[in-house]
Amino acid sequence: MAATHRIATGTVITAVCLATLAGCGTGGGGGQGGPEKEKAQPAPAPKNVVRLIGDGSTAYTGAQPHLPKPERLKPGEKPPQFVVFSWDGAGEDSQKLFSHFRKVAKENDATMTYFLSGVYLLPEEKRDLYNPPQHSPGRSDIGFNDQQGIADTVKQLRLAWLEGNEIGTHFNGHFCGGDGGVGEWSVEEWKEEIAQAKQFVKTWKTNAGMENEAPLPFDYDKELIGARTPCLEGQKNFMKAARELGFRYDTSGVNNQVWPEKKSGLWDVSMQLVPFPGHSFEQLTMDYNFMVNQSGTTTQGDPSKHEMWGDQMRDGLLQGFERAYDGNRAPLIIGNHFESWNGGTYMRAVEEVIETVCTKSDVRCVSFRQLVDWLDAQDPATLEKLRSLGVGEAPKKGWKTFLASGPAPAPKGAPGSPAPKE
Repeated sequence: MAATHRIATGTVITAVCLATLAGCGTGGGGGQGGPEKEKAQPAPAPKNVVRLIGDGSTAYTGAQPHLPKPERLKPGEKPPQFVVFSWDGAGEDSQKLFSHFRKVAKENDATMTYFLSGVYLLPEEKRDLYNPPQHSPGRSDIGFNDQQGIADTVKQLRLAWLEGNEIGTHFNGHFCGGDGGVGEWSVEEWKEEIAQAKQFVKTWKTNAGMENEAPLPFDYDKELIGARTPCLEGQKNFMKAARELGFRYDTSGVNNQVWPEKKSGLWDVSMQLVPFPGHSFEQLTMDYNFMVNQSGTTTQGDPSKHEMWGDQMRDGLLQGFERAYDGNRAPLIIGNHFESWNGGTYMRAVEEVIETVCTKSDVRCVSFRQLVDWLDAQDPATLEKLRSLGVGEAPKKGWKTFLASGPAPAPKGAPGSPAPKE
C-alpha cells in the first residue's frame, strides 16, 4: 500500500506521557482548586500514562476518549436513530480514504468502526509469518504491505481510536468461495485466524522494524469485540469461535431494518436491505453489493453511468434512513470499503449520506461498540417491544404510549402469559 505520511519517531518507554497519543499536559493534571497549599507536595501523576504491551506495538493509555456513556431510555422516550458506518479491511494507501473519512466523520459529529485486516500491518518480506487455515504459509488474497503503508495505516488507526472510533477486525487473507475459503473453516480454524489477526496488530513494530514509532494506544485484546467476515461467509462457525473468545457482536449477515437481537450470545448487527431506486428489489447496505448490481464484477464500468450509480446508492441509503427515522427507529447498519470503484462514486455517495443524516435531530452516527453498549444498557423488555415493530412501522399510538413504563403483557397463550380465567 503506497502512502506519504510519516509518523514522528522517538524513543518510547514504559509509563511515560506521549503527547502524540493522549494530548497530555504538564503539571498537576488539570485541577481547579487554585494555588497549591504546600510547595513541598509531590505533583500528581500525569493524567494519561502509557503502559506498553509486549514489544510496544500497543499500549494501555486509559479509557478511550470521546466514548459516551450509554443511558437507558426513560419510560415513553423515543429511541434515538442510530446509524453505523463501517469499513472493511481499513488501511491507508495512496488514495488516503481512511484519513479523508476520519475528517468527514469529525466534521459531522460521527464516529465509525474500522475493521482492520491484520495483514495490512505485516510487511511483504515477513509474509511467511501468516499461516492461514487451509492454505500454505504466506498466502493472502489481498496481499501484504510495505513499511510506508504500515506507518500510514498505524497513524490513522491511532488517531481514529483517540477520536472515539472503534478498531475491529476483518481478519487476514480474505479467502472467499470454495477451496479453503472462510465458509469452510472450522471453529478451531477461525480461532487460529483471529489469534493471528491480533498478533499482527500486537507485533507490527517488530515485524516492520519500526521499534521507535509510537504505539497504538489500546490493548487490542480488550479493544477487539466484533468483526465482519470476508464476503459475509463462514458466519456460523465464526460466531461460535467469537463467543468463546469474548466477542460481543457480529455484522456478517443480512437482515431487514428491524431492531437487533442476540444470537448465539452475540449481538446480531447485520447489514440490512434498503430500497434500490429504479429496481423492484431491495439492496444490501454495502458499496460492493451496489456495484455488483450495477456494473457486475467490473470495478470500473461505463463512466457515463458512474454518477447515476452513486446517486442510486446515496438515495437508497437515504430512503432506508428515512424509513427507520420516521418509523421503527431501528439502527441503520452500513458497510463499505476504502475503494474507488466506478470512479469513486460510492465514496461520494457515502460522504453525502454522512453529511445529510449525522447532524439531524435525534440521530447518532456511532461505532458498533457504542451501539452494543447502548443496547446492553436497555431494559430487555423495552428492546423486546422495539423488536415487535416491523420495517418502517411507527407505534400506532406514538412512542410515549408504546414505551410507557412497565412491560407490555404477554400475548394471550404465549409462553409465560397468565392462564386464562375460567
